[in-house]
Amino acid sequence: MNQIVFLFVDLAIVLVVARVLGALAKKIDQPAVIGEVLAGILLGPTLLGEGISEVVFPAEVRPFLTALASVGVAVFMFGVGAELDRGTLRGKGRVATTVSLTSIAAPFALGSGLALYLAVNHEVQNRLAFVLFIGAAMSVTAFPVLARILSDRGMSRTAVGGIALTCAAVDDLLAWCLLAVVVVVSGGGAAQWLIALSPVYLAVMLWVVRPLLRRVFTPDRPAGTVLPVLLAGLLVSGAVTELIGLHFIFGAFFFGLVVPHRGTAALRGVVLERMGEFNAALLLPVFFIVAGLKVDLSSLGSTDLVELLLVLLVAVGGKFGGAYLAARLNRLPVRQSAALGVLMNTRGLTELIILSVGLQLGVLDQSLYSIMVVMAVITTAMAGPLLRIIYPASAVDHDLDVERARQRTAP
Repeated sequence: MNQIVFLFVDLAIVLVVARVLGALAKKIDQPAVIGEVLAGILLGPTLLGEGISEVVFPAEVRPFLTALASVGVAVFMFGVGAELDRGTLRGKGRVATTVSLTSIAAPFALGSGLALYLAVNHEVQNRLAFVLFIGAAMSVTAFPVLARILSDRGMSRTAVGGIALTCAAVDDLLAWCLLAVVVVVSGGGAAQWLIALSPVYLAVMLWVVRPLLRRVFTPDRPAGTVLPVLLAGLLVSGAVTELIGLHFIFGAFFFGLVVPHRGTAALRGVVLERMGEFNAALLLPVFFIVAGLKVDLSSLGSTDLVELLLVLLVAVGGKFGGAYLAARLNRLPVRQSAALGVLMNTRGLTELIILSVGLQLGVLDQSLYSIMVVMAVITTAMAGPLLRIIYPASAVDHDLDVERARQRTAP
């Protein structure tokens, strides 16, 4: 049958199933990303079996879906970089600094130790890359999902919400840096000498691209003229980092980082909203389906289940323990410290992107990829219910009153 026919039908299936399960996830007070990830898993071999899955999503169509998914991830990463308020990373004091560092260091150390055990049961071509990757994957906090949770629960203006956003931003930056190291160590699929061009790329972005964007990204310029410039720029930047041996996600993310913030809030908001609507409606659901097609939970045995429990223990314990202990050492109340630990465990789409990179590089095999995807879903899904117990609406209202009173008495 014509590939175009299959592609269009598959895209329609992706849209309907992802939208339905995303809406169901929202009804049970979960982020839509949980339902969309489950949609990908359910359409894969886990539920349908390998045979039916291949009939619905034929092998000759999957490269087209993967290409669309890559564009969706690039646009998403650009948005993460563009929405990252660099002012958020300043002036938050010792609490945010120590919580950020420990919520990265603790799960990274525990994850690296677990990697040595996992390497025994899995085919590992590059042990150093594998250890670093597992440590990085355990350290992720999804800034966009966390920001949405804080907004939905009215926590954005509380002290714990501000600290959590700052910590998530720092954690994201550090996690991408760790992943970049993994890509370089594993070879990245490009000639090794090309990685030496990274400083040249950074210099061009900072001293050529950023000044040019300041001229293009002016408040009086229509969004319709800025949008194609940004789309072209993020794609070219992603292509360059892919070419020199880094993954394209770094180019898209860094292009977002150099987008000017001062005096461009309204225009930036309109452009990002237009990008985000189409991306969330079509391209990201395709990414979830592509990711889910690579997950096969039906083939997991008893050893895999033990590994899943260990991965969950390290992922949850490392993030929660590191954030909680750092917050308590800085004399935050128990309730707020525990809420920070829960929020830092939100992994979401950021984790799935990192896992997809690991599978693409050959750092992860199929079974371990499936295990890590399950960990990402569980740790993201548990955030909402745990917050309702640890940090209920009454506590949020109390902290908001305290924050308002502090602002009124501030000089």
